[in-house]
Amino acid sequence: MKILFVFNRNPYDGTDVTWNNLRLIEKLLDLKAEVKIFLMNDAVDLARDAANPPEGYFDLGKMLKDLIARGVSVKVCGTCKARCGIYKGEPYFAGTQEAKMTELAEWIKESDKIIQN
Repeated sequence: MKILFVFNRNPYDGTDVTWNNLRLIEKLLDLKAEVKIFLMNDAVDLARDAANPPEGYFDLGKMLKDLIARGVSVKVCGTCKARCGIYKGEPYFAGTQEAKMTELAEWIKESDKIIQN
């Protein structure tokens, strides 16, 4: 099964939404699902080393890097790089690929399930 996660929200927004989705992806990988992640809007901060977790939060960037190490493809909106997130203009870390809306559309078309937050 091919599952696409589309993240939109600031990873450290005071909720556990991003953390729980990253945990779910770990379990889906354990079940041999093929998972891809597309980050857009304020979620692009998840792929920036400049985004450090606030006191008491899990390190979501490290969790994403661990998923990349397990073979998860991660694309990050190129337009959002300059427009979105607290760390506007900061580079994305290694293992991610800057992408356009066309690539998101392709991933949606080939996915069996799409989960968006």
